[in-house]
Amino acid sequence: MSLLQRIDKNAERWLLLVFYVMLVVTMAIEVLRREIFSYSSIWGEEIVRYSFIYLAWIGASAAVKERAHIRIDVVLHYLGPKLKALVYIFGDLVMFGVAIVALYWSFETVLVSAKFGSVTDGLRVSKVWFLSAVPIGFGLMMFRLIQSLLRDWKSLRDGKPVYEGDKLFD
Repeated sequence: MSLLQRIDKNAERWLLLVFYVMLVVTMAIEVLRREIFSYSSIWGEEIVRYSFIYLAWIGASAAVKERAHIRIDVVLHYLGPKLKALVYIFGDLVMFGVAIVALYWSFETVLVSAKFGSVTDGLRVSKVWFLSAVPIGFGLMMFRLIQSLLRDWKSLRDGKPVYEGDKLFD
């Protein structure tokens, strides 16, 4: 397996792991500092907050990739493979349109923050780094949606069942 294939397969997983560990470790340290030493820092709260934001947006991309986002698929069980593929393609196209609009407006927010040089309260780091989580997340989602559309189009063309993702509950 090439490096690009491994990145494609596991990029979100590794990023989610990094941000989750950062969130949990920082939160644990801050709780111990608060309870044992009666002292807490504002930077710890900010690291947890911004780690959570990145975690959410990268998780959204991972959900798109694995088709693990919330959906009501009762009707899909009664559809044939071709119609089911068309429904998934339509859904991905709608989601792609929403992602384009959201990417534009979230990028606009990043540009405004960069223009005025806003910084975080505790870390005194440019907010651009943290506001960028939203356009990065939507950019990743758009990339995964393109992959999904190509995969579904191939399934439709070949008459194979469309990828439905792993089921959480049966």
